Amino acid sequence: MQNPPPNQQGYGYGNQYGTPPNAPLTTPPPGGTGKSSTGLDANIAALLSYIFGFISGLIFFLIEKESRFVRFHAMQSILLNAGVIVAYVAITILIIFVSFISSTLASLIGLLSLLLMLAFFAAAIICIVKAFQGEMFKLPVIGDIAANITNK
Repeated sequence: MQNPPPNQQGYGYGNQYGTPPNAPLTTPPPGGTGKSSTGLDANIAALLSYIFGFISGLIFFLIEKESRFVRFHAMQSILLNAGVIVAYVAITILIIFVSFISSTLASLIGLLSLLLMLAFFAAAIICIVKAFQGEMFKLPVIGDIAANITNK
């Protein structure tokens, strides 16, 4: 393998010997590093915004003034938990109406609602882990909405 010309700039060509083999090609995003205005590390504050659901998300969204990372995760927590509440109410109403037609069908919808709630719980766990790792992890629809709100 030949060495690149000395004036060529790009990944791995920062010095004449290149970069070490395990060096990242890009710098990590500034997301969850550093302190937030709450005095906590940004990744810890983002993690805590998911722990108590809607309430902790709202608290961190309102008190955080500097860290977009924390504000994003707090807003994503608020929207995720609002989605859980809306889905739960809608499924409950659906079960009530369907139970007049067929109790078996209502039971089936109840089982499907349990799977939906488990999916919301899994999404919250994934968000907690990603926030702790300092990643700007966006849920499919909710993440884009949270990013738009926090970038205003």
